[in-house]
Amino acid sequence: MINAVIIDDEQNNIEGLQSLLGQFCPSVTICGTATNAKDGITCIKEESPQLVFLDIEMPFGNAFTLLEKLMPVDFEVIFVTAFEQYALKAIKYVALDYILKPVNIDELRAAVEKMIKKVKERDYNRQIAALIENLKPDNKHIQKIGLHTLDGIQFEDMNKIIRMEAEGRYTKVFFQNKTHLIACRQIKDFEDMLPDTIFFRIHNSHIININFLKKYFKGRGGYVEMSDGTTLQVSTRKKDLFLEKFIH
Repeated sequence: MINAVIIDDEQNNIEGLQSLLGQFCPSVTICGTATNAKDGITCIKEESPQLVFLDIEMPFGNAFTLLEKLMPVDFEVIFVTAFEQYALKAIKYVALDYILKPVNIDELRAAVEKMIKKVKERDYNRQIAALIENLKPDNKHIQKIGLHTLDGIQFEDMNKIIRMEAEGRYTKVFFQNKTHLIACRQIKDFEDMLPDTIFFRIHNSHIININFLKKYFKGRGGYVEMSDGTTLQVSTRKKDLFLEKFIH
């Protein structure tokens, strides 16, 4: 059994989620609830849950200030929220889970099952520290990204990623220091996740960081040379958008 706490500023949301968990996730036991961040911190300290279902906006501080005050944490977090897209992208970058309100039963089941499988292998403290750093007001761009590998999650500064190359269901990620890793995500996932002000998918198989772009060579689609000397083809259908956006 997994001991869990629900923190949400609406009591009816707490009762609704508790009911759904009782019906569809019998392996989860609710050992405490709270309707604001202050009481949430007390509840977590008293109950020591393995899992916290956490709303983002609430009285006496939001979810991120709550987590920051509890660092280092030893529990899993599933956000249950209707919060703005920026925060959801930040959560996704550091490999935490979220469910959008109103709660979908299939999404709830999937998030809980995923948590049970990964509860022992996730590095909670690094995830949440990266999330808090990403959401600081003076950060113009999210800096950290959690890359799923075969043996865990590796956290990297996305500004040090030179390029990404598709390898079937996986993606090879190349870094400024001439190292690389294999990430357990398709390249399309990274295209959706990464900021388009920095990264551009020039081909079905390639995403580049334009900060490392050295030269563009003309041709039907043309090709680019990166700062590490790699040359990559630009697809014909991407050429015009690429030139319009990045070549001045």
